Amino acid sequence: MTPDEGLTVNETSQDDVRRLFDLQKKAFLKNPFPSIEQRKAALDKLFWMVKDNQQKFVEAANSDFGCRSPQETLITEVALTLEDIRHIRRHLAKWMKPRRKSVPIWFQPARGKVIRQPLGVVGIISPWNFPMMLAATPLAAALAAGNRVILKMSEHAPATDALFAELARAAFAEDHVAVVSGGPDTARAMTHTSFDRLLYTGSTARAADILRAAANNLTPVTLELGGKNPAIIHPDYPLDTAADRIMLAGLFNGGQSCVAVDYVLVKEGMEDRFINAAKAQVARMYPSMMDNPDYTSIIDDRHYARVMADLEDARSKGATVVEANPHGEIFDKAKRKIPPTFVLNVTDDMALARDEIFAPVMMVIPYKDIEEAMAYVNSRPRPLALYYFDNDSSRVEKVLRGTVSGGAVVNDAAWQFCVSGLPLGGVGHSGMGRYHGEYGFAEFSHEKGVFLQSRLNQLWTVKPPYGWITRLVTRLMIR
Repeated sequence: MTPDEGLTVNETSQDDVRRLFDLQKKAFLKNPFPSIEQRKAALDKLFWMVKDNQQKFVEAANSDFGCRSPQETLITEVALTLEDIRHIRRHLAKWMKPRRKSVPIWFQPARGKVIRQPLGVVGIISPWNFPMMLAATPLAAALAAGNRVILKMSEHAPATDALFAELARAAFAEDHVAVVSGGPDTARAMTHTSFDRLLYTGSTARAADILRAAANNLTPVTLELGGKNPAIIHPDYPLDTAADRIMLAGLFNGGQSCVAVDYVLVKEGMEDRFINAAKAQVARMYPSMMDNPDYTSIIDDRHYARVMADLEDARSKGATVVEANPHGEIFDKAKRKIPPTFVLNVTDDMALARDEIFAPVMMVIPYKDIEEAMAYVNSRPRPLALYYFDNDSSRVEKVLRGTVSGGAVVNDAAWQFCVSGLPLGGVGHSGMGRYHGEYGFAEFSHEKGVFLQSRLNQLWTVKPPYGWITRLVTRLMIR
């Protein structure tokens, strides 16, 4: 992400990032495999940092967005972060245990095992849409795996960034967790540092630059990106129920979520029925929107202008744009609130069809049959999430197996994001790698394969000079 024109940020220089990296690398080499007690102590610091300051995070998010639903901040930023840390603590001992692996009979009685060891110093670049949670949850995974972390939060959420940095400095030594601030220059300094792993959460457009910069140091990269997330509604599924669940997911955080619904695929002739059902749900959820603290604003003027320009682009190219404004409110540009909006007659040359929308805007696209709906999804870059609404289990399996997406939800939307036991990650244009729960622990660990030779072994059978025993053993090996 690039800051708004005129936005002033204090950049952290390449030299400062390098100093922190060297400091943390030195500390890591002194303690390359922290004990479970040390790891849990770090997790506890993060847990109480969030829990004890939850109201401050609510206020910071509201300041960053202009209007950010307090309840949505408590649900996503606070509750989900705390639950993720609890889940990690409950299972950490099991994840840290070496795992036994079998060896072929001709190597026995030797043994094999896999040790998950810390990588070293991890870099995390987090986004603005859930600024605290999308910084804290990968941080928790990296700390659980025994790493040291340098974290850069988004300049688009300066209040949350400043609060998190202040609290982290009080909770952690600089050689364990360091928070750096800034915009593109700081991000560039991060991507040019020789981290043992770098996690970037943000736009697909920026991801290619991240990969190119990291490649110079052979830094392994985890990319948590977005994508055009589809919702497919089978005509046999109750349309009101589907609309209810899609709108809840699509309007949460003002639609500014990587797992929000970008487009809805409905049976031909059902477009208006879906939009009417969605409008009814909007009216139930939001008695008003302009002065309603539960209806979140677009993060800043630049993003607001982008969304409005994309809608105008769609209109100019023949799209029908329908707003859900049940109370007839006048939307003030200064408050950066956009009414829930549906776009029909979409064509591929429209910006809305190409780019992640990140707003309370959905395209509604008709299909003739489920095969055509699946083909539409499969003809586009792979999404971070796919949502399918159908009560027929055989059709559900057909869609799940016949489409490729980072994750999926059946008969709802976005809830996979909230389950610590499920991996969060994309595929193709929606990302690479994954975290949450054990998947995050593994992502920030090196799985070292260890072969344990026995004092008594069979190596003599394959040592020169080769004779009939070697030939027999070779024959058995390649049988």
